[in-house]
Amino acid sequence: MDTISQFCTRVRNAVMAQHNKVDIPGSKIQEGIARQLKAYGYIKNYTVVDDGKQGIMRLYLKYDEKGKSAITHIERLSKPSCRQYVKADHVPEVLSGYGLVVLSTNEGILSGREAKKKNVGGELLCRIW
Repeated sequence: MDTISQFCTRVRNAVMAQHNKVDIPGSKIQEGIARQLKAYGYIKNYTVVDDGKQGIMRLYLKYDEKGKSAITHIERLSKPSCRQYVKADHVPEVLSGYGLVVLSTNEGILSGREAKKKNVGGELLCRIW
């Protein structure tokens, strides 16, 4: 099973149902994506709880005073059947810089902006705005 698309689907469903938190089976890649979401202000926080197996990651979703979520769209880009890789000079921008693209690089899970600064490419994981 594709854990990254499961991550995106669970977050998308929780946002549509206006939940305050969502639990996701943990992994290092998903923790890297959550770190980027927190750094760019799309979620309040995240925690990883060790349950003796693979762990559970809890994301605390962010809403404004009117109840509108900070995440309006989250989408998986590279799929197991069709991987998408980009070079450092071809890292895409999302909504002219207002969105976020997350990459898996040889330096870890990075946002598109960080990948451009470090001049590294990698696999496109997901796109958020």
